[in-house]
Amino acid sequence: MSEKILKKLEILAGAAKYDVSCSSSGSKRKNSQKGIGNTNGMGICHTFTEDGRCVSLLKILLTNHCIYDCAYCVSRRSNDVPRAAFTVDEVVNLTIHFYRRNYIEGLFLSSGIFKDADYTMERLVRIAKKLRIEHRFNGYIHLKAIPGASDELVREAGLYADRLSVNVELPTEQSLKQLAPEKNTADIQKPMSFIRKTIEENRSEVQVYRHAPAFVPAGQSTQMIVGATPETDWQVMQQADGLYKTFSLKRVYYSAYVPVLQDQRLPDLRSLPPVQRENRLYQTDWLLRFYGFSLHEILNNRFQNLETDVDPKLSWALRNLHLFPVDINRADYEMILRIPWLGVKSAKKIVAGRKFQHLSLEHLRQFGVALNRAKHFLVCVGWNGSRRDWNAAQIKRQILAGDKQAAQLSLF
Repeated sequence: MSEKILKKLEILAGAAKYDVSCSSSGSKRKNSQKGIGNTNGMGICHTFTEDGRCVSLLKILLTNHCIYDCAYCVSRRSNDVPRAAFTVDEVVNLTIHFYRRNYIEGLFLSSGIFKDADYTMERLVRIAKKLRIEHRFNGYIHLKAIPGASDELVREAGLYADRLSVNVELPTEQSLKQLAPEKNTADIQKPMSFIRKTIEENRSEVQVYRHAPAFVPAGQSTQMIVGATPETDWQVMQQADGLYKTFSLKRVYYSAYVPVLQDQRLPDLRSLPPVQRENRLYQTDWLLRFYGFSLHEILNNRFQNLETDVDPKLSWALRNLHLFPVDINRADYEMILRIPWLGVKSAKKIVAGRKFQHLSLEHLRQFGVALNRAKHFLVCVGWNGSRRDWNAAQIKRQILAGDKQAAQLSLF
């Protein structure tokens, strides 16, 4: 690999690390006709940066030149940073080069906007098309759909990519106007609507025509930055919940803002990224999608921000102690799922296991349940729950004290 390409890679891979919407789950693409690679349900391999971000090994920008001047972006037009741009062939060759050496299982490709949206999108499409057709590459490809690009280009991109994503950038339109005045919510959501509509049409086509080409089989996703603007967690999750319902998204990614630029509209450069908040938002997202919770149960006018010292499921349980303890031998599956530190797999094991015998703490231990914490919220054979006279604050202190003690013991 030439020194010129290595220099470009250093610049454009570094600029890409701030985009966290890189998951590849949900796509299957089998190898055929002696092509290169394949994509399975587990998806692309990732590595982790020092600040805990999940980054695919070949996750790059086509270019960090950009016509926009978004205050939060390291590639903003007015920022004095080294600039670079790959050619179409350079990205294709890099992908094949890394794949043959088993460094990667796919490509995550985004880009700054140079000239205009169509000009940029056309090059992203050419890269995906060349990989699929000329190199018969069957690995995972995730492309950014550029707001403002033509529907024809977005449609063509979806025929070669496993997933498309359009970043909504910030949680509210007000924040977008403040930090990225050249962008607007309507333009950002237009390609998201088109992708959702085309996915639905393609689903119908595949039912009628068995060999109809798939359109973004892994669906679409988006990302928003949290911590750059003063929205509450409730506002962030209202936006995310609306996006899931409106555009049938596979994932909404929350990116803790990393201070990289000095700007009076942004947090101080010395401030730390709100990584704990990001984690709590992901946990809330999970509860909404897989645990049957509605948003107003977790966040509402009264509780507008998530607690940082406990996870949102425990926080909800402590506010609703009248629903606990839950008898795991009698309660329905939906209520068992709401017991803190009890996951989907454990809940299914409980429902299946109690058909044959009444379950005890030992059975739960065998199922992998974290009993030192979950025991406060359940009853079973031989266990009538923790002290019923304890209030929410006492239970919380007991749990946090147990976690602290466990952390101290793990040091020895």
